[in-house]
Amino acid sequence: MWVPQLSEFNQPVYLSIADALARDINSGLLSDGERLPTLRDLAATLNVTPGTISRAYSEAQRRGLVQGEVGRGTYVQAQPSQALPLPLSHEAPTLALGQPELLDLSIIKPYSETLEYWLRGALVGMAQSTDFGRALDYAPDGGHPAHREAGAQWLRHALPEAQWQQVVITAGAQHGLMVAMSALTNAGDLVLCEALCYPGIISLAHGLERRLRGVAMDEEGIIPEALRELCLREKPAMLVCVATCQNPTAAIMSEQRRAQIAALAEEFDFIILDDDIYGFLATDPSIKPLSSFAPERSVYLTSLSKAIMPALRVGYLYSPPKLLSRLTSMVRSSVWMPSPLTAQLASNVISEGLDRKLVQTQRTEAAARQAIAREVFAGLELKTQPHSYHLWLTLPEPWSADEFTHLARANGVLVLSGSQFEAERGGNSRCVRVVLMSPTTQGELRFALTQLASLIETDPRRYY
Repeated sequence: MWVPQLSEFNQPVYLSIADALARDINSGLLSDGERLPTLRDLAATLNVTPGTISRAYSEAQRRGLVQGEVGRGTYVQAQPSQALPLPLSHEAPTLALGQPELLDLSIIKPYSETLEYWLRGALVGMAQSTDFGRALDYAPDGGHPAHREAGAQWLRHALPEAQWQQVVITAGAQHGLMVAMSALTNAGDLVLCEALCYPGIISLAHGLERRLRGVAMDEEGIIPEALRELCLREKPAMLVCVATCQNPTAAIMSEQRRAQIAALAEEFDFIILDDDIYGFLATDPSIKPLSSFAPERSVYLTSLSKAIMPALRVGYLYSPPKLLSRLTSMVRSSVWMPSPLTAQLASNVISEGLDRKLVQTQRTEAAARQAIAREVFAGLELKTQPHSYHLWLTLPEPWSADEFTHLARANGVLVLSGSQFEAERGGNSRCVRVVLMSPTTQGELRFALTQLASLIETDPRRYY
């Protein structure tokens, strides 16, 4: 029986098998018309699932290497006289000289080089799965139980006791924010957040006619004393908080700080919306989520877009039972249901363990890019974390953030000014958020950061 020799460890197994097929056909080890092992036999030999072998054979057939016949098996296909089709290239594109496009360091997203290959395999596996049919019909409130169980499985890295019955599926994290804020607060209510926060929170609160106030921060995020003072003056209905790798400051709250915030929620009777979209990047994974300190008045929010791939517009809300009906009703009112097709794909990714592999890939790549940033920005004031996708850069005098972002764009690099993250406008920010994961290669990132560092070193008055 033909057994492939797998030597490529930085790509999906099914692609390595297809590459081995190409090598062995090209070398003459496999001849035209030779029958390949069955899915079950080769899977048992390589200690993988039959689905992985099926993906490998499908990829080989796409390249013209084999032909499958129902009931007879898979056979090596006669090759034309020209060279065999090469396997997909895994080399990332390089920055071409004179390339006119802007280098975008403004959007937080995962490293994308290998995502296409993983996603292709996951789509093939989904189409071949026996439960594919449930992805083609309407879903019940909250989502299909199987999809909610997969969500609970994803949540258990942070909430070990998560139960699928308390999971509500949303169309991404932003939709989850909208669902929670709409369902659990009313027009005119006071919603609190960090003084510097994700712009999507700002636009959402104002679009829903909620009053938004920012709470003063330090290196750990929201300051409990500042939150208490604000609660004594006004009655908040909700606090939206990013306790791990906060956007934009990358702050991480200690467990003591989280417990203090939760105690204030109990004292002043407001709901915590624990936005843990970057929780998988925590330096210390043992730190409990903010919501676990006040589980009966907290809603936990996460998604797969930052951890796995942007195309997976699937979010998960984890709610105490008393709030579930309000959340599911708001999902139905807003989008009727998130796409079951996307939820099925997400569930397959999670159940096959692909989520853990991709998370580790992202953490490793983020650490390497953080090292590049520290080298290029040596001597500048940075706030970041070892595995964060972004950093918070304080510009030296006399730069202003708006001025710098405008001139950076003119020099081919996009970053976001700190003024865009102010919950209450009026500051004179000298900070910018720089995203490290967007460039295709580390070389491209180094080039973009060097452009920024060179600009910072120049007196801005020369551009006036």
